[in-house]
Amino acid sequence: MSFLSCDREQAWLMPPSLRDWLPDGHLAWFVLDTIEQIDLGAVHADYRADGHGRPAHDPRMMVALLLYAYAVGERSSRQVERRCQEDVAFRVIAANRAPDHTTIARFRVRHERALAGLFSSVLALCARAGMVRVGTVAVDGTKIAANAGIGSNRCYPAIRDEVERMLAEAAAADAAEDEQFGDARGDELPAELADPATRRARLERARAELEAEAAARDAAHQAHMTRRQEHIARTGRNPRGRPPKAPDPALLTAARRNVTDPDSRIMSARGAHVQAYNAQAIVGEGQVILAARITNSPNDSNQLKTMVDAARENLDAIGHDEAITCVLADGGYWNHDDIAAVQSITSAVIVPTRDSHHKGQRKLAPRQGAQADRINKILQTKAGRRLYRRRAAIVEPVFAHTKHTRGIDCFARRGHDAVEHEWQLIAATHNLLKLFRYQPQPA
Repeated sequence: MSFLSCDREQAWLMPPSLRDWLPDGHLAWFVLDTIEQIDLGAVHADYRADGHGRPAHDPRMMVALLLYAYAVGERSSRQVERRCQEDVAFRVIAANRAPDHTTIARFRVRHERALAGLFSSVLALCARAGMVRVGTVAVDGTKIAANAGIGSNRCYPAIRDEVERMLAEAAAADAAEDEQFGDARGDELPAELADPATRRARLERARAELEAEAAARDAAHQAHMTRRQEHIARTGRNPRGRPPKAPDPALLTAARRNVTDPDSRIMSARGAHVQAYNAQAIVGEGQVILAARITNSPNDSNQLKTMVDAARENLDAIGHDEAITCVLADGGYWNHDDIAAVQSITSAVIVPTRDSHHKGQRKLAPRQGAQADRINKILQTKAGRRLYRRRAAIVEPVFAHTKHTRGIDCFARRGHDAVEHEWQLIAATHNLLKLFRYQPQPA
């Protein structure tokens, strides 16, 4: 029998051109071509123009590297560094250079706002290709795990005690050094006590937020009692209803915050409790994301108008003037005021009056009111039910592709703003992949 030779000691001459390393239709070339069409002035503006200092990696290459990495679901800066050495596509993107993981991580943090701004640029490219169709849009949210463990939640007494312990340790260390060194400079404090961006700062912030929430509850109660007394003085009668109860002091004791990422919250996802953010998206026909936002509210009831406004803002920014005529959402978005506000600027808003998420003993009574009556009339017709069934086909595959196909089921950043910027970058790469695979239909 004869076989092809497999001599690993054979010396080979690699192709001298990167163009020979990947086929023409590869995603890496598409990302590089896309970057050439995007204005990166906001990124370049952070660098000195006089040429002084150590040369930095080309910002356009670094943006392309991050876009490609997120597109293929690789977000670890250490793994990106490794793949710049081992993966041919990453080597092509990086022009055969290998930025270290610290450089990659710092670039992502330094330019997080500009990277999030790529969402509008990619959306504009999708619109230019004829992919943005917004007659009917769908809104939905999904819980994505925060970069923090659920075991890092602490109640208010524990947070207060730990802050006081750390302050006492810092004071004791200062006193000991003053006695030992006087005005001279001694050894540095431990990082936990010296660095304001570490645990102590997060604990102090968590304590302040819990105390502010308790103060807000007390203020609301006092305002209610004041209005009640004014009503009695004006009419001589007690207002209807029972007198409001004072806020329970135990609420502050029982309240909890995550000391790793205080902006994240404990949320329910498919029956399990996770430390997470609620990632919102509004999606047009063809599964192009029109807007992406983050909230730490576990439910969606106040997100409908916010997301529609965000979509309209993005469409206006890219000069796409097609009107949003129908908004579809599941029952978790029921909010009479939001529905009425969106209804006033679109032709139809359909949010079921029964929330299918609540079953059994938790099943809620159907919603009432003018908006509920209007929606029920639509859903009683075959055309209305057929229209509403499009919701699942428009928006749910977006989350399935992001979380399961690309493996993005946990945020890499911490803090609300950083996580929102990352979510917008994730949404931008989703649209970029849709654009890469887009095949125009013949007329």
